[in-house]
Amino acid sequence: MEVVGRFAPSPSGRMHLGNLLSALLAWLDARSAGGRLILRVEDLDPDRCDQNKAAQLVDDLRWLGLDWDEGELEPDYCQSRRGRYYEAAFQKLREMGLVYPCYCTRAERLAASAPHSGEGEPVYSGRCARLTAEERLAFERAGRRPAWRVRVPDENLSVDDGHFGLYTQNLKRDCGDFIVRRSDGVWAYQLAVTVDDALMGVTHVVRGRDLLPSAPRQAWLCRTLGFEPPEYFHLPLLTDKAGRRLSKRDRDLDMGALRARYAPGELTGLLAWYAGLLPEPKSVEPKDLVPGFSWAKVPKNDIAVGCP
Repeated sequence: MEVVGRFAPSPSGRMHLGNLLSALLAWLDARSAGGRLILRVEDLDPDRCDQNKAAQLVDDLRWLGLDWDEGELEPDYCQSRRGRYYEAAFQKLREMGLVYPCYCTRAERLAASAPHSGEGEPVYSGRCARLTAEERLAFERAGRRPAWRVRVPDENLSVDDGHFGLYTQNLKRDCGDFIVRRSDGVWAYQLAVTVDDALMGVTHVVRGRDLLPSAPRQAWLCRTLGFEPPEYFHLPLLTDKAGRRLSKRDRDLDMGALRARYAPGELTGLLAWYAGLLPEPKSVEPKDLVPGFSWAKVPKNDIAVGCP
């Protein structure tokens, strides 16, 4: 089977060093297997994403020397333009009796939820799944607009991650019924990314280990919709010296600052060194790393960075 990878960033701000590491490893994973790479723009949130940021993202990736075989800013590769696919999946879940409206406010959801074991993620209690028709009508009359949740099974589900190995969750206990559409009508990440990976034929999903807890629910949702889940490869996170995960708020490590400080080959070599692919940072092009790429070389522990 041909390997089809994807890099799927959100244009909510300038990419940082951690985003670039994900992009490079996704590219290397696909290219080392002789496969294809898709660039998909995850611009679901209209309040945080826009086309100018997406165009900057594309320019930054090209500057680094990465390429792709399909996607970019074409309408069918931007999530904001793919609502018809998410609607079809949602209706299928609805016909199966697996979705229900949730009228909880954020404060109510947090107050009624237990923390996810080890991740700090709230686990939804399922309170709105037990509402009567009269109670739902009362919320509607009061002007509450519901989000929509999908019912998850009370069973253990595992994914065999290509880097971290077997990862198991009981969806009911460890994440609870999760949102597939927000109360403002915006499609939720879990549904959109699952549908997109399935319809685009993605076989390898490479991303940060902070998304490893999403893998079992996405694999379950994929199978529920009638598709075969992709293989998952999660990579360690880049952190600052205090152990805090890098974010788009870290302007000293975003692409604006990085492009002013490094040549493309220098930055690629730094990323490859962090990823265990080089014994020391040196200037290289992405294609130079393809012959020696192996997930066995990539560390599993998070990586504290301080640009030399």
